[in-house]
Amino acid sequence: MNVHRSPSAILATLAVATLALIGVIAMPAGIAHAEGDEVTWSVRTASNQFGAERTGYNYAITPGSSIDDALVVANHGDTAVDLGVYAADGFTTESGQFDLVVAGTPSVGVGAWVAGSTDHVTVAPGATIDFPFTLTVPADATPGDYSGGIVTSLTQPGTENGINVDRRLGIKITLRVGGDLAPSLAVENMHVDWNGGLNPFAGGDATVGYTLHNTGNAVLSGQQSATVAGPFGWFASDAGALDAPPQLLPGETWNVTVPVRDVPGTFWLGASASVVPVVIDASGSTTDLDPVTASASGWAVPWMLLLVILVLAALVVLGIRLRRRLAASRAAAEEERVSAAVAHALEESRAPAAL
Repeated sequence: MNVHRSPSAILATLAVATLALIGVIAMPAGIAHAEGDEVTWSVRTASNQFGAERTGYNYAITPGSSIDDALVVANHGDTAVDLGVYAADGFTTESGQFDLVVAGTPSVGVGAWVAGSTDHVTVAPGATIDFPFTLTVPADATPGDYSGGIVTSLTQPGTENGINVDRRLGIKITLRVGGDLAPSLAVENMHVDWNGGLNPFAGGDATVGYTLHNTGNAVLSGQQSATVAGPFGWFASDAGALDAPPQLLPGETWNVTVPVRDVPGTFWLGASASVVPVVIDASGSTTDLDPVTASASGWAVPWMLLLVILVLAALVVLGIRLRRRLAASRAAAEEERVSAAVAHALEESRAPAAL
């Protein structure tokens, strides 16, 4: 779990093979750069009624409305550059980073609502141009938060294996569609496991796992805590400070794994998690919601300790049996000695006295 990107982060994409996922890098001051092989260009937001030197496109809009804005593209190279331009929906990757769907993948939100007059631009050496675009939100759009980006793309022949290299630079678009905002977060699929290790006299390690599910219509993060305890709350152990999950778009999920060290093997182990959902708006301000909790239980059997106890118990039983067997053997030997002595005495008493 890693804390990453702010809502105002700008995305830029590294050179990747065609059909690879778009990598995202936050760039300062709303400017993203791509360089290499005499081709260098940058993108930034236009300065207009929405502000100057913006770090991204952040809008609040009602269904059925539209917004006109522009992307500024600058060619810093010595040759003209022909760039594809398109918009795409955003999503959170498995590593917790914000990304965009690859070109050609259908978009249903921001990527489908942003349109320019063309899908490519040619920028002369040393020139800077504006690429106007319009964002139109359908009248039946669901209220809530949406994220995407507008991207410039340069496809070049690769030097190895004939694979084209697609270099992309873009800026993030964050959108809140007006209406009822209903932020909601669920903690699902919670479980707890315990591993006692090989040392029978030491505690083990517990692992608490669960899934955070953004079931509302607003971008959410959260403040997390987790504890484990034995029966009746005995031997409680706190997981300590936990990293915040990434900002989750509506409908997204995030798997959380929490290690808890030095947990005694109490045969039964209970785990509980508490998450305070944090609503994040386009300006970056946050609002805490009521905590969401979940619990689970599992076995925490100290097998190595049980093995030691069983071995010790077996040794005790064996010792007792050997002691009893030895005592019985000694008693039998003593009884045999006494019987022999009595028989010898009787035999002597019957013998005739010597004349």
